Amino acid sequence: MSDRSTVPAHHTATGEAPAGGRGSDYAALSREVKQSGLLKRRPGYYSVKVGVNLLLLAAGWTAFALIGQSWWQLVTAAFLAVMFTQTGFIGHDAGHHQIAASKRVNNLLGRVHADLLIGLSYGWWIAKHNRHHSHPNHVDRDPDIADGAIAFTQDHARVRTGAYAWLARHQAWLFFPMLLLEGLALHVAGVRALLDRTGAATSRATKLAEAGLLTAHLVGYLAALFLVLSPVQAVVFLLVHQGLFGLYMGCSFAPNHKGMALFAKDDKVDFLRRQVLTSRNIRGHRLTDFALGGLNYQIEHHLFPSMPRPSLRHAQELVRAYCARHGIAYHQTGLFDSYAQVLRHLHEVGGPLRLRPELEY
Repeated sequence: MSDRSTVPAHHTATGEAPAGGRGSDYAALSREVKQSGLLKRRPGYYSVKVGVNLLLLAAGWTAFALIGQSWWQLVTAAFLAVMFTQTGFIGHDAGHHQIAASKRVNNLLGRVHADLLIGLSYGWWIAKHNRHHSHPNHVDRDPDIADGAIAFTQDHARVRTGAYAWLARHQAWLFFPMLLLEGLALHVAGVRALLDRTGAATSRATKLAEAGLLTAHLVGYLAALFLVLSPVQAVVFLLVHQGLFGLYMGCSFAPNHKGMALFAKDDKVDFLRRQVLTSRNIRGHRLTDFALGGLNYQIEHHLFPSMPRPSLRHAQELVRAYCARHGIAYHQTGLFDSYAQVLRHLHEVGGPLRLRPELEY
């Protein structure tokens, strides 16, 4: 069952939203949160978190080297898929400037964890994620619901023909299998962004530095696989590792907004409601916090993107109570129910195509 309040229902990812007028709903909530100290940096937490994560990642690659040419390496592939995702969560926190007070230190941590350690473009992700945070679930503004392999609105589905129409028609059934390709898709998207010469917002020096880190990761990754394993084992390891990495990443991000309120491009919605009504929290315990990298507190994260991850749990009751007082629907549900809601939404989006199967031909 979902938990909701009893009454119905331009910022960047790296900083706080503008408070607006002193009497605005968000400004009042922001003052409460700041007075509670929940926006203060947590250097002790992140020192331990980053250190332990790096040790576990190194342990995974050490085990890979010691096991050698064996099909038991598929267990290592699964472990490293988990560690790649956990490393990605740290890159995510760095991108929101949750870790350090210095922008330079956060960006350095982000580039090391994203570009070098897991091979994802930090610069590309920051640009995309900023747009998502500014306009969550806003049609034609949020890149996370742009028309692509998955159709997130019926308007996108209706205009599809051929293979894309078939895909949208069956997308609820295909969603989780398609997530197995998400890891490879993220790698490719980042490389394409670096090769795009129209990206004027990123300096040439930054692009070159990022390209160097991504190249170092790719060369080191492939060299390790093909030097330690047989060619067949190396290919299977790559497919299992990248497939599970994409699946874990996708399962962590999918519950956050899919199936929640959608706004048309020109809808005018105040900041507080824009973030709360389009976000879904996942109910759980500290294991859930760890497994989902704090993304289970999606509402609090969207309202205060630079809030350190361990503070999100403590901010939840404050935010939820504030939303109840102001008649703003606050959506929280269990993990598996969130997936069911996402799949129902994708099934409904494909509905018009099931009424017109001739579009597949």
